[in-house]
Amino acid sequence: MSDTRILVPSELFACAESSYFEGTYDLNILKTGPDLYEFACPLAWQVTVTNTGGALLVTGTVEGTAKTSCARCLGPFEFPLTGEIEGYFLLSDEEEAPEDMEDDEFEYLPKDNVIDLDPLIRAALLLELPLVPLCDEDCKGICPDCGADLNEGPCDCEKQSDGAEGTETENPFAVLKDFPFEK
Repeated sequence: MSDTRILVPSELFACAESSYFEGTYDLNILKTGPDLYEFACPLAWQVTVTNTGGALLVTGTVEGTAKTSCARCLGPFEFPLTGEIEGYFLLSDEEEAPEDMEDDEFEYLPKDNVIDLDPLIRAALLLELPLVPLCDEDCKGICPDCGADLNEGPCDCEKQSDGAEGTETENPFAVLKDFPFEK
């Protein structure tokens, strides 16, 4: 894994100073829920660290290409991913966080003056990942009977069930076909 630690230079301890940092982040696989996201190439990150008077504000982006499986057709697909990196580090234990910030929205700058961007980068990526990964919004998925990819065309079982008697009884919801639902 590439180094995502930033040693805060001494000039950043002066109010209103800022510094720019960039690098790459090797992340082979990121798991979220049942989904796995693969990254064949390292992700590029860039951040600006600004002294806001008593705290360091870290802002920037992380970019790369993710590969996963479609939730409907199960086919692999790639998509670009850009996440917004954000972190807030109080310079000392004596500093008080702004009143509008919760305890989990800031950290204290470690004694060695090194900020580890790894959790900030991961959080930025997780916020941008889709809840349900789809290769296309109009993905037709797979046939529940034979497993054929319906994006490639109709499957053989659809042709066999057309006009065949008794197919409605195979579907447990067929009894609701003529049910008079109220609006």
